[in-house]
Amino acid sequence: MDNTIVTEEDSSFQIDLYPPENFSLVCPGVYRSSFPKKRHFPFIKKLKLKSIVTLILEDYPEINLQFLNENNIKLYQFGVPGNKEPFVDIPENIIAKALTVLVDSRNLPTLIHCNKGKHRTGCLVGCLRRLQGWTFTSIFDEYRRFSNPKARAMDQQFIELFNTDLVIYHEGYTPDWLI
Repeated sequence: MDNTIVTEEDSSFQIDLYPPENFSLVCPGVYRSSFPKKRHFPFIKKLKLKSIVTLILEDYPEINLQFLNENNIKLYQFGVPGNKEPFVDIPENIIAKALTVLVDSRNLPTLIHCNKGKHRTGCLVGCLRRLQGWTFTSIFDEYRRFSNPKARAMDQQFIELFNTDLVIYHEGYTPDWLI
């Protein structure tokens, strides 16, 4: 099945738009996906992003930085290791800082991504869902849908135990979906 989304830029030619893997709307102004590559740039451009929140540890590729610069998109990089038993844990303070960016409407619309858009992104979105008052059943159902086929119990435990009091809110800039 071809997942190409086609739009007309003008009447003389068409451009193919390819969303990154695991692309989805989280809530108004917040998207999630895997790591965007060059072929995804035309699609990303259509989102009119103000920022990207990346959870990768590695340096951001120069071609991506150039794309962000050309499109006035601010990069927030929060290096988060994968939550793999028994020795690697997601740092709670880093997730809190990333959430502080997400709950500031001046940064929206934004795209959250890690490498595959599954586990680290799923943890951040799960913690955002906690701020939105979702039930754990709904949060974990969404997490498992995107992390399939390898949901991590440690990720779900992290989401459940995350201290939401660590998130900083900027008065007057809280998105409607959080109020």
